[in-house]
Amino acid sequence: MKQQHLFLVRNFCSSLAVALLATELIKIEPAPAIASETPSVDSAIAMKSEPSKTQSIKATKQAYLQAKSSFRHSQASVLLSKQEIGSRESVGAGLDTRPYESRDRSSNRQPSITNYQLPTTVSQQPTTKPKPAQPPANSQLNDRKAQIPSYLNPDANPLRFPTKPEEVQVVGAQPITFQQALDLAQRNSTQLQEARLNVQRSQAQLRQALAAEYPRLDLGAGVTNSGNNLFSEEPEQNEFEQIFGGGQTDNNDTSVSGNLSLSYDLFTSGLRPANIRAAEEQLRFNRLDLERTQEELRLNVANDYYELQRADEQVRIQRSSVNNAQASLRDAQALEQAGVGTRFAVLQAQVQLAQATQRLTDALSQQRIARRQIATRINLNDSIVVTAADPVAVAGQWNFSLENSIVLAFRNRAELEQQLAQRNISEQQRRAALAELGPRISLAARYGLEDTFDDETNFADSYSLQGNLNLSLFDGGAARARARQEEADIAIAETNFAGQRNQIRFEVEQAFSQLQSNLENIQTTSVALEQSREALRLARLRFQAGVGTQTEVIDAEDDLTQAEGDRVNAILNYNRALAQIQRSISSGQQR
Repeated sequence: MKQQHLFLVRNFCSSLAVALLATELIKIEPAPAIASETPSVDSAIAMKSEPSKTQSIKATKQAYLQAKSSFRHSQASVLLSKQEIGSRESVGAGLDTRPYESRDRSSNRQPSITNYQLPTTVSQQPTTKPKPAQPPANSQLNDRKAQIPSYLNPDANPLRFPTKPEEVQVVGAQPITFQQALDLAQRNSTQLQEARLNVQRSQAQLRQALAAEYPRLDLGAGVTNSGNNLFSEEPEQNEFEQIFGGGQTDNNDTSVSGNLSLSYDLFTSGLRPANIRAAEEQLRFNRLDLERTQEELRLNVANDYYELQRADEQVRIQRSSVNNAQASLRDAQALEQAGVGTRFAVLQAQVQLAQATQRLTDALSQQRIARRQIATRINLNDSIVVTAADPVAVAGQWNFSLENSIVLAFRNRAELEQQLAQRNISEQQRRAALAELGPRISLAARYGLEDTFDDETNFADSYSLQGNLNLSLFDGGAARARARQEEADIAIAETNFAGQRNQIRFEVEQAFSQLQSNLENIQTTSVALEQSREALRLARLRFQAGVGTQTEVIDAEDDLTQAEGDRVNAILNYNRALAQIQRSISSGQQR
């Protein structure tokens, strides 16, 4: 206890000494709330130019009170950082930093997050599928479908080919929420459209395979005109042919014929059912691929939206850094003009401003790239770019243990079912290949009509009934070779299933680990951000008082910029990990 008292007294005396030294140079004004609102150095120096005994006493008293207030504020900040983090209103406050498995899931406490309310934790490990990811807070669209402007939709003609610069010129930017981005992607994505077309093609293939179960009925008809001496001259008849007749005559005959045939494959040695089941499995495979594409699209859109938010925040942070560098440069120039500063400090401030301006330029470039990236992903109108309408906030909380998450992923992932469907397709194709070696029995019936005009006879008809038996005696081993190919494809599908299962587990564990680490980083960076702001404020006061250096201010500004970036990255990395783990268990689909 005595050591603590001595520590507090020593710190108080140090602060008082700094304040007394500062009053010999400038009159310290009350400490501002943020660094950008520090008092002007010119006014402080003007007051110093007319010193008096009364002003010196007042300045000393005011400096004493200011130092005392700053000391208490610093002590209160430390205590608040250590003891009252759970009551903060900043992003990440109130989040439990204990290991995920050791948290009390029976509590109904809902910690406060900036512009977002984390969901209540569950009391036991659930066995049902979790709900899909919710859009970021303040989107106002959680419970209703997002309203999307029609001018965001792309051109209806997919073969449009712009040839003029004005046709590809960007004319405006449209803020969209996370939910609107998802809806636009579901509506306009070319990858999703391709997956839907593949499903439609598989449905047509299935109908083609099912057609083999029905008999084939054919109808044919024809008209025939026949004769001779079309271009040649008719030969002259001799006396005998003239008396008794005979010889060639120019006769033209026209006849009409028609036939109706019915055929049916009575037995195919398993070829027909194998083709039908293969088509059914192919349709199932493509539907699973459509589901996989939807989940991948959702994850990619989420990552692109979070990247857009990160780019916007980086622009904001770098602009704030430029403003801080400009303020430092003004302070350094004012002190130099007053004769209490150095040219070296001014040069340092100028270099700091140039570096901050360069970082801002790079951030603006990344912002433009992020805007175009998400516009390309969701296939927007070429003349429109989008901006993030939702603020950076924690997207939700994961209430499942690692083991339950892995089991849910194995149960729900479409990729595993795709490998099983591919195995079934290869099995049916193997049976179809071997069916070529078996006997095939078919039935056929035919009925025909024929009539020749001007022949003084009625029409003639005919019919036939036919039964066929076909058996391939030798095909050079082609059928069995094809069957062995399909057996190899079956083994490949089984191997891919095992590899995909291992990959899914790795994805879940990776996302789960990132989720926990970023959850703790949110809290850590929030505290660091507050400390960096306070450190910059004190560094400015020390520099303005003449007891600090420009290097300390520059370092404090860099620390503040880094802390702001770390906090934004921690939140967005947490959201990315949450989107990844939801993708890993395919929580957006109900099968």
